[in-house]
Parts: sequence; structure tokens; C-alpha cells
Amino acid sequence: MTAEAAPKRPFRWHIGVFLAPAVIVYTAVMILPLFGTLQLALFRSIGNVQSFVGFDNFRTLFGDPNWSAGFWNALRNNVWFFIIHMLVQNPIGVLLAALLSSPRLRLAAFYRTAIFVPTVLSFVIVGFSWKLILSPLWGVAPNLLDLVGLKSLFTPWLGKEAYALTALSLISVWQFVGIPMMLIYAALLSIPDEVIEAAECDGITGWAQFWKIKLPLILPAIGIISILTFVGNFNAFDLIYTAQGALAGPNYSTDILGTFLYRAFFGFQLQVGDPNMGAAIATMMFLIILAGVCFYLFLIQTRLRRYQF
Repeated sequence: MTAEAAPKRPFRWHIGVFLAPAVIVYTAVMILPLFGTLQLALFRSIGNVQSFVGFDNFRTLFGDPNWSAGFWNALRNNVWFFIIHMLVQNPIGVLLAALLSSPRLRLAAFYRTAIFVPTVLSFVIVGFSWKLILSPLWGVAPNLLDLVGLKSLFTPWLGKEAYALTALSLISVWQFVGIPMMLIYAALLSIPDEVIEAAECDGITGWAQFWKIKLPLILPAIGIISILTFVGNFNAFDLIYTAQGALAGPNYSTDILGTFLYRAFFGFQLQVGDPNMGAAIATMMFLIILAGVCFYLFLIQTRLRRYQF
């Protein structure tokens, strides 16, 4: 007997039709500019002619003190900017989500809305508003601290090198803490009631229930939030530019990779723009973000235990 031929699977053409618009738009606004940037980083303008120089721009970036000092300073500041978000923003987001998910809390919807509203505000509004609030001349921060007897603690945080970057990082935390809060809140709501009821039958309630039962179940969501925080922080630019300008003062103490890239590519004041060096910096930013994402995907996410309900 001859074996019956396996039925031929129909070609699902509708999948390609539905995916085509998104693929075309993503390719036009992301893939093509990315390869264009990588290509531009391998050229240099010599006599108004773009000449292929290989990795010379990268050797200049790391070997020329005029470029390397600024790059490493921006990278250090960016790492500190990310660390503050990881140590302050995300834990506060988890804490707020745990509090707001309690069925005993009244006006939970109002609190969620109030905390999430700053995330939809413009960077320009947030930057200028906080710059005015923290101003030692006409800001309200000194008066507010004076009302509680803490005016002696006030200092022009945005004007001192030691505090400026930390102050801007905390402003960014204030603006975006609503995003991890809402994501963790949604993850907590997805936990089945049967799991919670079983924990209560075993006498696990309150914060013990959160640490022993809920937290392990939402670890994948926390991991996603962490990698989104990493990508967002190493792409940051708007808040620093709005509050401190392109020079990221004082004395480049708030300079991050985004502002360093802006000055290198477009130029600012006496600095002449160099698109090729700017493309080299953008390429390094892409490689840093890619390395961080790969580290998470292959070394952390694969070890997280996922539960199916």
C-alpha cells in the first residue's frame, strides 16, 4: 500500500497582509535609519567628499582625549542615571502597585490616576516646571521647606555638580514611576483568586503573602520593566536638554550619551557638528543597549520561572 500523501497546509496569506503595514513602517523609520547610521559611522568627510575610513572614527572616539573624555563622562553619568531608576523608581512602582491592589484601599482609582498623570506630560513642561520649583531665587521649594523647618537643607541642586544629575534622575523617577506601577498592578491582578485563597487557607496574609506568593509570580513582569528602564534611560535626552541645555551643565556634570550625541552630530555654540562622529557615538549607544538586552534575554529571562494559570 502506498502511503497517503500528507494534506498540504494552506498558505495563510492573511498573516502577511496584516503584518505588512507594521513591517513597512518599522523598516522605514527604524531599520533603514539604523543601517544608514552604521554606514555613516564608517565614513569621514574629507574635502566635502565622504570617504570610507573603516573604524577610524571609533579609534578617534576612544583614542583622542578631546572625544574620549567626553564619551566616558557621558557613559558614567548614564550608568548613574540608570542605577537611580532601578533602585528608586522600580521598587517604588512595585510598592505602589502592591498598595493599590489591596481591596481594602479606598479611592484606589483616584490614586492610580494621580500617580500616572505625570507620565503623559511633555518633557518640556516637566523640565521647566521643576527648574522653576528648585530655583533658589523664585522657586517654591525653599518656602515649602521653610514651612516644615527644613529650609537649611535646601541647596541649588540643579546648580551644583555633585547633585545636579541625581536631582534630574529623581525628577525623571517622579515623572515615570506610574509606568512600572501600572504594569506591576496589571500583573498582580492577573494572579488567580484561587492562589490567593489557598495562601490565606495556609495562614499567609498581608505582606507575607506578597513576598512569598505574589512577588515570585510577577518576577517576569519586573524583568520586562527592568529592561524597558535600561533601554529608556540609555536613550534619554529630552529632560536633560530641557532642564540643563545642550551643554548639560554645570560643567558637563549632567551630560549623558544623548546630549553628547546631540553636540557631536549637530554642533553647539563653538563646537562644529560632525555627522560621522555623531554616527559613531550613536552606534556605540546601539551596541550598549543591544548588549544589555541580550544579557537579559539569554542570561536572566531564561532562568525566570513562569507560571501558567
